[in-house]
Amino acid sequence: MHGYEMIQELESRTGGIWRPSPGSVYPTLQLLEDEGLIEAEAAGGRKRFSLTEAGRAEAQAAAENPPWTQFSDDTMSQVADFRDAAMGIMSALRQVGFNGTPEQRQRALEVLNETKRKLYAILADSE
Repeated sequence: MHGYEMIQELESRTGGIWRPSPGSVYPTLQLLEDEGLIEAEAAGGRKRFSLTEAGRAEAQAAAENPPWTQFSDDTMSQVADFRDAAMGIMSALRQVGFNGTPEQRQRALEVLNETKRKLYAILADSE
């Protein structure tokens, strides 16, 4: 499989949520090759990568918890909801930033900082 095919496969397995850039994929492939986990073979002007025996062992161990399982339908629905909410917040923030008084902008900043604190508190389960 060549790098572009890997990018497409990752995008497919994550339901389109994650499409890694060539700037992250190709250096990672080089690192995996340097570590002896994959080998490259030039074919048709492209490098095709395949697992070495050591790479197969690593892949087998990693297959027990594949990273794309975190992209379930429920998770993807919530990700879309989060994205929509964040876009709405950014729109409101732009309006306050461009049209608000200095006092309104300060209050908006306080709301954002408080919201950030509350979000981290949810993760810490301390609220």
